[in-house]
Amino acid sequence: QVRLVESGGGLVQAGDSLRLSCVLSGVTFRTYTMGWFRRAPGKEREFVAGIMRTDPAPVYSYSVKGRFTISTDNDKNTVFLQMNGLQPEDTAVYYCALDSLKTSVDTLVIPDYDYWGQGTQVTVSS
Repeated sequence: QVRLVESGGGLVQAGDSLRLSCVLSGVTFRTYTMGWFRRAPGKEREFVAGIMRTDPAPVYSYSVKGRFTISTDNDKNTVFLQMNGLQPEDTAVYYCALDSLKTSVDTLVIPDYDYWGQGTQVTVSS
């Protein structure tokens, strides 16, 4: 079975950095898409970052572009989200997601991914 397990969240102060990890297991697809989403209290789940398995060019939401970086370690079957310059508005539960059918970068922001992790809490104090 495909499993995605996030880790790395925590409580930090504004301006601090965190690196989230998402470990993949049971993945047999040759190509797939990875995405990071987040859900703040009382708000809808929103797209943060995404990357095609065969394309090194990632896609970011406007609110995090320049501060967050998505990357992968293929040998360790892990996807990362490096978060710098964290602000209180970044407080949310962060989820990683995997999809095996997306073929265009234009669809990365759509939250119809096949598999989702359990989420990891990120809290940023002012």
